Amino acid sequence: MKFVDEYRNATLAKQYARAIAKRITRPWTIMEICGGQTHSIVKYGIDELLPPDITLIHGPGCPVCVTPIKLIDQAIAIAALPEVIFCSFGDMLRVPGTQKDLLSIKATGADIRIVYSPLDCLKLAQANPDKQVVFFAVGFETTAPATAMAAYQAYQHEIKNFSMVVSHVLVPPAMEAILSSPNCQVQGFLAAGHVCTVTGYQDYEPIALKYQIPIIVTGFEPIDILQGIYLCVKQLESGQAYCENQYTRSVQQKGNLTAQQLLQEVFEVVPRQWRGIGEISQSGLGLREKYAQIDALKRFYPLSGSSSESYNSPCISGEIMQGHKKPHDCPAFGKTCNPEHPLGAPMVSSEGSCAAYYRYRSQLIAT
Repeated sequence: MKFVDEYRNATLAKQYARAIAKRITRPWTIMEICGGQTHSIVKYGIDELLPPDITLIHGPGCPVCVTPIKLIDQAIAIAALPEVIFCSFGDMLRVPGTQKDLLSIKATGADIRIVYSPLDCLKLAQANPDKQVVFFAVGFETTAPATAMAAYQAYQHEIKNFSMVVSHVLVPPAMEAILSSPNCQVQGFLAAGHVCTVTGYQDYEPIALKYQIPIIVTGFEPIDILQGIYLCVKQLESGQAYCENQYTRSVQQKGNLTAQQLLQEVFEVVPRQWRGIGEISQSGLGLREKYAQIDALKRFYPLSGSSSESYNSPCISGEIMQGHKKPHDCPAFGKTCNPEHPLGAPMVSSEGSCAAYYRYRSQLIAT
């Protein structure tokens, strides 16, 4: 197949659903990691097309959603400074911190700008030498190379008025955290294809072996996802457990070596807090000491302050992102929590599972 519409072919999708049904002899629960996959599943009704013995649950596949409240509060404190031009991807602006979000700070006069690449921030810094330009670096391994390139160029060109609040997170440690939980329901994974385009899937192979669980690297279109589910069910039914690549048109086993070398140059692996989940060991990327002058938290300390991850809210986003519950299980879903007034990040982000259910299923759930 060459064109997008071929990956959305309804006839072919039904054929895959029937093939999956023929394979099943018992119930199976499969988690997709990527928020883009979640939106495709809900938008195209893939879960409704599948036989009832297949349960799809949604993982922490949205880096915006797992950015900790403390870091958002720190970013807000920095963004409020008059000498700062604060830059971010658009979906971070409405993610709630303890009391505020970046958009509300912008409304009071803070210079907060949406960018499409961290490299845009370098141009801003050079054009505004009397300002401090700060980029909110959020994302999985997919977006980390662009952040690394911005840090590398800032260092090479000695751009002194540029810095970053870094909150990059890594997928494999999160998968292990989910599998290690006593409440884990996951029997198979659909891994995020765009992440593996950068990293390859070598890191997933020992996880599949250790936990005896199939991990299928999967794309984002309906046919991709159905193929991934089919391959996963095929392994489950035959008692096999290994990492398999459905997304061959983009992913190679070793990934993008050039991007990986750049990541290793700029970042080191660090522990990271995940919103709603807690600290996961060796699950984040932090700037190496060589690039410490680009670390905004060090540059603006102690203005970045501290806050608590615990606050009173009916939001159950942590349970949703770990696959224990679904968005419609939340008492606030569609009521006190909606895209206009979100209580949790999964309702804000374009890849959040709550946003997907609200957009595509809220009327159905209400009835």
